Amino acid sequence: MPDVCHDVARLSSRIASLLVLACVVLVGKPLLAQEDPSGEWESKFHEDRMERGPGPEIGDYTGIPLNNGARFHADAYEAGIIGLAENTCKQNSADHAWRDPALLRISKEVDHDTQEVIAFHTHISMLAPEQTIYMDGRPHPPEYAPHATQGFSTGKWEGDILAFTTDHLKEGLIRWNGIPRSDKATLSTHLLRHENYLTVALAIYDPVYLTEPLVRTIDFAYVPQQEIAPYPCDAVSETDLPEGTVPSHMPGTNEFLNEFPAKYGIPPEAARGGADTMYPEYIDKLKTMKRLPRPAAPKPAAGK
Repeated sequence: MPDVCHDVARLSSRIASLLVLACVVLVGKPLLAQEDPSGEWESKFHEDRMERGPGPEIGDYTGIPLNNGARFHADAYEAGIIGLAENTCKQNSADHAWRDPALLRISKEVDHDTQEVIAFHTHISMLAPEQTIYMDGRPHPPEYAPHATQGFSTGKWEGDILAFTTDHLKEGLIRWNGIPRSDKATLSTHLLRHENYLTVALAIYDPVYLTEPLVRTIDFAYVPQQEIAPYPCDAVSETDLPEGTVPSHMPGTNEFLNEFPAKYGIPPEAARGGADTMYPEYIDKLKTMKRLPRPAAPKPAAGK
C-alpha cells in the first residue's frame, strides 16, 4: 500500500509539473490565434482602379446608400477644387487613404516592461497619412474634442482579426466625384491577414449623408523587402483660376450629370444611387426604367 501511495504522489507531481509548463508556454503566446498584421504591404492596384486614379465618373452614385443631402453636395462638386493650393497636399482621411495607389506599413508599439501591445501604427506612402490604433483600452475623447483626418481609433482582437473603431474624423469624400462623408461618421475596420495577403474590411456609418452602412474591402500583398520613401509635398495651385475662386456648380446647373447614364445605357434614376442600388433585387427594377439615348459615335474625319 505505501508503494501505491508513493506512485500516486509521484504521478500527481508529474502532472502538476506538466500543468506548470503548459502555463509558462501559454503566457508567452496569445490565447487566440491572432494574425499579426505588422509588416510591409502593397495595394492590389487592379482592384477598384477608378477609385485610385482619375476617380469615378461625374454623376455615378450607383451602389452608394446616399441621401438627398449627399446628392446635393455631389451635384455641386467640381473636381478642379482638388487643384487649389490648400488642397494639393491635403491627406486623404482614414476611410479613403486605404484606397490610395500606395504602399502600406503596419508596425506595433509594445510596452517595454509588460510586453503588451499598446498600439498599432499605419503609414501610407501617398501623402504620408498615419493612423494610430490604441489597444490598451483607453476611452475615446469627448464629442467636442478636435477632429483629424485620421480620427481616433481603439482596437481589439476578435479571434484572429484585428478590429477597430474610428471617430473624431474631419469631413471628407466617399468618392472622388463629390459624394461626401460628414465629421459625424464612425468607421468600423477589420484587418484580416491570411498568410501573405491582407484584407481591410471597412464599414462607414454616417448619420448625415448615408441611410445605411457602406461596406468596402481593400486587399494588400506582403512585400517584406519594401522601402517607403518620404513624401514631400509643396502646396501650389494646379489651376489657372483667379485667386479666391472656389470651383463648383450652382444647384441645377451641372450639365455633366447625365453623361454617365447616357454613356452606359443606365437609367438616370439608377445613376442617382441610394440604398436600393446596392442589392441584386434592384436588377428587376432596372428593367422597368427608361434609359437615355446613347450618344452618337463620332464620325470619322474626312478622307479616312
